[in-house]
Amino acid sequence: MSDAAKRSLLTGLRWTSLRLRLVVVFALVALTAAVSASGIAYWLNREAVLTRTQDSALGDFRQEMQNRAASLPLRPTKDDLQNAAVQMASSSPGYSVLLVDERDAGKPIVGNSDLDTFTLDNVPLSLQKAVNKKQPVEAGNKYEYHLFWQRVSIRGTPYLVGGTKIIGGGPTGYMLKSLDQERQDLNSLAWSLGIATGLALVGSALLAQAAATTVLRPVQRLGDAARKLGEGKLDTRLVVSGTDELADLSRTFNRTASSLEKKVADMSARDEASRRFVADMSHELRTPLTALTAVTEVLEDEADSLDPMIAPAVHLVVSETRRLNDLVENLMEVTRFDAGTARLVLDTVDVADQVTACIDARAWLDAVDLDAERGMMVRLDPRRLDVILANLIGNALKHGGSPVRVSVRTEGDELVIEVRDHGPGIPEDVLPHVFDRFYKASASRPRSEGSGLGLSIAMENAHIHGGDITAANSPDGDGAVFVLRLPRDAEPLTRSAGDHDAGVQDEEGDAT
Repeated sequence: MSDAAKRSLLTGLRWTSLRLRLVVVFALVALTAAVSASGIAYWLNREAVLTRTQDSALGDFRQEMQNRAASLPLRPTKDDLQNAAVQMASSSPGYSVLLVDERDAGKPIVGNSDLDTFTLDNVPLSLQKAVNKKQPVEAGNKYEYHLFWQRVSIRGTPYLVGGTKIIGGGPTGYMLKSLDQERQDLNSLAWSLGIATGLALVGSALLAQAAATTVLRPVQRLGDAARKLGEGKLDTRLVVSGTDELADLSRTFNRTASSLEKKVADMSARDEASRRFVADMSHELRTPLTALTAVTEVLEDEADSLDPMIAPAVHLVVSETRRLNDLVENLMEVTRFDAGTARLVLDTVDVADQVTACIDARAWLDAVDLDAERGMMVRLDPRRLDVILANLIGNALKHGGSPVRVSVRTEGDELVIEVRDHGPGIPEDVLPHVFDRFYKASASRPRSEGSGLGLSIAMENAHIHGGDITAANSPDGDGAVFVLRLPRDAEPLTRSAGDHDAGVQDEEGDAT
């Protein structure tokens, strides 16, 4: 059995499965109905069979008592009683007869048709008392004695015992009728009803399975289509047939999917247009910015010889030009990440040398305390690591407090770089947003030296390596702590991603 078939079978057998619940409900309803119908049918047939047999035997016994027992002499002998009992039993529909009378006062005599089968001990005392009890004759009762009967079990076999007394003087008669044949007939009926109930249960289960399949197949198709839609396959549609509620649901799904596909396509088009605009704008700005940068460098060199009234303006132009240049470079870096064109250029480097070079290139040696052992070799993109470190350390120096401590260590297959400052820390409401683009902690100062893209670019560079950056406040309340985690070897990541352009370096851009 294939894995898909096994999963489908297990899904159908789960207790939470709608299919199983439908089958169970159908089976319970069918079982309840079948058991109720079978019980009622059995009870009605049982009463009918027993009543028919009982009425037939008692009616014949009453008639025989009138015809034979009533014609006996007033003081019959034992032989008279015996012969009468045999004659009554021989003409009866299968019952034994027992006749009781008195020859002398206090000396009862008994005659029976079958001594081995029926004796006075087989007659319940309660029945004997009822039979021999003289009833008062009144308007509602015309006879002194009545016919009484009782069902008993003798050695596991059911019997009907009946008795009456001759009115006006005569023997008391009892009859014993076996109900074993009726019990067998009722047992056969019970088995038949049980088999019918079982067949009804099986039939209901098959019917429930068919109904569940009819109802759940469209639901399953709808679930599969919704799953595909959630996976991004927005062209998923359902084939609609029929006019029932499930067909209406399928049509609603198709309309929803079409609307969603159109909206996503529109949003993707707008997003692509926005990215293209930012990229084009950044590229267009680079040429005039290059010229402006060259001019501002000349002006900066000549600032000391300029008129003191003009020098502040020159310094402002120089700083703003550099800031604009950094912003353009950051925007170009962001567009590469958004477009998915950013690539790793891997190299094996000594982490301590790499961190030292980053700090030295920006003249931060006096403000940064480095704790890194030489010889810790990793394989990653050195330019992107420099971007990450420059942003983390620069952010700590700008917004934290000196000294800034950078510690480097390895944990298993991970490279861990921790950047800690000794400033006031990061407000709790700011922590979740420190890596958001263009986010600034102070809304009252929307204009500052930073663009709000540095930490976001650092996070993107960590992600492209398969790593991550976390930000938190120091447990002792002294400053903020940024922890960078990168795999020590990013080569498997590029292979698994099918990065065939890993050896082609993208445009240089320093996002500090």
